[in-house]
Amino acid sequence: MDSSVAQCSAHCENDNETLPSSSTASNQATNIPKSNTAPLKRKSADSKNVKTKKKKKARVSRSAQLGYTVQQGEDMLLVISNASSLYDGASVWMTKRKGSKKKKFSKGKSKTQQVRRKNTARAKPTPDANPVAAKTEEDTTAVLEKPADHTWGQSLPEEVLINIFQMVVTQDGAVPFLCRMARVCQLWNIAAASPILWRKVTVGHCWIAPGKKQLPKTEMKIQKTFDWLTQNRFSQLQDFSLHHWSKNVNYAVEVVSQSCPHLRSLTLSNCSGIKASAFQILGLNSRSLQSINVQFSDFQVEGLVAFLENHGNQMKQIWFTNGLKNDRLLASLTRGCCPDLEFLEVNKKLDSKDCVLTICIQALQAACPKLKTFRLLNVRPIQKTKHKNADLMKGFPLLEELCIATTSYSYMTDNDLLDILFSSTKLRVLDLRGCSRITPSGLANLPCLELEFLFWGQYFNSHIGLSTPKKGLHMVTQKWKQTLQQLDIGNQLFSEEDLEMAMSYLTQATESDTLRSLNLQGTRITAPALRSVIHHMTALSYLNLSSCRHLPRGVKRIYCGQEDIRQLLGKLE
Repeated sequence: MDSSVAQCSAHCENDNETLPSSSTASNQATNIPKSNTAPLKRKSADSKNVKTKKKKKARVSRSAQLGYTVQQGEDMLLVISNASSLYDGASVWMTKRKGSKKKKFSKGKSKTQQVRRKNTARAKPTPDANPVAAKTEEDTTAVLEKPADHTWGQSLPEEVLINIFQMVVTQDGAVPFLCRMARVCQLWNIAAASPILWRKVTVGHCWIAPGKKQLPKTEMKIQKTFDWLTQNRFSQLQDFSLHHWSKNVNYAVEVVSQSCPHLRSLTLSNCSGIKASAFQILGLNSRSLQSINVQFSDFQVEGLVAFLENHGNQMKQIWFTNGLKNDRLLASLTRGCCPDLEFLEVNKKLDSKDCVLTICIQALQAACPKLKTFRLLNVRPIQKTKHKNADLMKGFPLLEELCIATTSYSYMTDNDLLDILFSSTKLRVLDLRGCSRITPSGLANLPCLELEFLFWGQYFNSHIGLSTPKKGLHMVTQKWKQTLQQLDIGNQLFSEEDLEMAMSYLTQATESDTLRSLNLQGTRITAPALRSVIHHMTALSYLNLSSCRHLPRGVKRIYCGQEDIRQLLGKLE
């Protein structure tokens, strides 16, 4: 009786609270007289409704059921995910978020119903009700809470981690790779701080956006960064490079030269505002410096000339761009300030106008007898008056590479080339692109017998169509058929017969895997001559047949890879 009375009283309260939701019903209720039998009938009818509502509440509590079924095996419990999960695409291991489902409240519902619904949603089964399910739920929770194994990087030996970093640094540089790796964990920070990884550092234009001015705060930040790097990272620095810097170049050079006693190479490419004081401090502190690169940079020539005159005996490599005052650098080299120089490059931008470089080759040969690489890129050398002194006729006996490539017209002749290479028996690389006055007979008279790379194409010269046809290419291929690895004769006006004879000498090489690259762009090569070369040279992996009008249609293109070239052989047959 107590329980039925409680249910009826609760139901009456609910009905009283729901009555105000309809204004018309309330007005009619005031006019109808009350009877004693009506409440009893309502109670008896509503008792059934109460039972049905309790069943509905029990159904709502089923939404908290587990999303898997449990099957007991021989010696273990198998957890099988429920295929009819309500969460499509979601993992069965994911727990529901607290309050993730929006609550909808309709008008007229009492607070007691809301509280009861919350309690039923939060209801948890007792641990004694289903021990198998409880145990399985604990196992599932353990699986859920088990984190992914991301600690492999923290358990590596420091030496192994340093070797991995060294591979990346060799390819991409120390900055900003090591700076980012140092933020991963303590072990990686220690490995990234190894001085071995900071032997070669290149810093580009990364402080401010191009075209914007540098604020004083940024300038102070840069200087503090360099101070910290020199104190904590640059103890074994050997190669240092700055690219596209307009400010703080002098400060960086001074700090690095004072704090890095092992500095061997300094590159200041596309920088501006380099003062003579920077070169002076560089000479006082960097006793191991052997290479300096100031290509396309604005600097005080007097400072670099003074540095070379005082400390040039330790220099082995020099790069600089030819300009109005930079010819003084070449003059100081010809006076013998760098007797141990092995590498010299004088260049000019490709879009610049005709650049004439007056040079005395004999004086340079006497001043730099150990020169191995000599490059004059996009400059037109003009010989000074030859000296008759016998001491100046030494040549370059150790020269291995000579590059006189240009985008404009070159006045170099066979005699000029022979004056440079008359004693260069070890020459391996010869780049004469743009030198249209050089003839095959002039190349055949050179003393080098083991030339491996010959670049003799004509690409940027506007006088290509006006040049006279050449003859004698077979003398070049006959002389170096055993050693040539790359041959470039693009746009050279040789006849079909001359090209066929030259290709036939290449096929007479004893080693079929010597020639790797062949550029015949714009030549009059024919299909029979080309077929013999491809058939014999098995290691050929690059072939340029662009604009070869004497070849059939469909084959005039660039071929890369041995398989691609072998397919061409089938088309030519």
